[in-house]
Amino acid sequence: MSVTAAMVKELREKTGAGMMDCKKALAETNGDMEAAIDWLRAKGIAKADKKSGRTAAEGLIGIVSGGVKAVVVEINSETDFVARNEAFQELVRGVANVALGTDGSVEAIANANYPATGKSVDETIKDAIATIGENMTLRRAALLEVEDGVVATYIHNAAGDGIGKLGVLVALKSVGDKEVLFSVGRQVAMHIAATNPLAIRADEVDAAVAERERNVFIEQSRASGKPDNIIEKMVEGRMRKFFEEVALLSQAFVMNPEITVGQAVKDAEKLAGAPIEVTGMARLLLGEGVEKEESDFAAEVAAVAKG
Repeated sequence: MSVTAAMVKELREKTGAGMMDCKKALAETNGDMEAAIDWLRAKGIAKADKKSGRTAAEGLIGIVSGGVKAVVVEINSETDFVARNEAFQELVRGVANVALGTDGSVEAIANANYPATGKSVDETIKDAIATIGENMTLRRAALLEVEDGVVATYIHNAAGDGIGKLGVLVALKSVGDKEVLFSVGRQVAMHIAATNPLAIRADEVDAAVAERERNVFIEQSRASGKPDNIIEKMVEGRMRKFFEEVALLSQAFVMNPEITVGQAVKDAEKLAGAPIEVTGMARLLLGEGVEKEESDFAAEVAAVAKG
């Protein structure tokens, strides 16, 4: 029986085991789901997998740049204590380096070879879970590349070289001076870290997000009791302001609020000696969107005391 991606996904969801472990377990048991679960348990993988139900919202962001190509990855752990562990930090750096040679998707990175262990990234993380004793996950990744130009990077709250709590990539397409491009790119990346724009340009803002804002503005404007033609003008004015605030190039530049980011990039063209186009951006904030489990320590102590 052939092992399908859906079967691997189902087994992974049931056990928390790595993709390669699940694929092997299904192959060894001819696709029998229950037998595959038992196979994983028999191999001792279940011991690490018991930790997979725990929330991993700490960890580190790792960034690696290759000039015209750069990647940012997020690897989560359960506690900040582990994030300060030297072995974990080296793991994050190592995974980021491996990721630079992939298409940047989590699946491709997970399946890629991790040189230090000779195993896949997925298997290497699984081994680290068993060794360090906390759940860890390769949660997200992003890769940007340009044919000519640079992909600048910025890491905020750095915990070491190329690792921190927030990572940003900015792709600049240009044949201009690379030092100038890296300099302005880093400044724009710092701006993105601070403002978290929704898109590079106003016309690239997600249509559903824009429509939701428009509907809110319509309701707010109707409360004024003004005629529909006036309300329409009020809404259009508010939408223009909305796009200015959420689109990168129209935002006031944090380094110099007197000009926009777009103007700052335009000004840099004189020093670079060529036009500059911002073609991509990526911003990963550690633990963003992960629902952390809140722990009542006093209640835990009381529960232990009661036996």
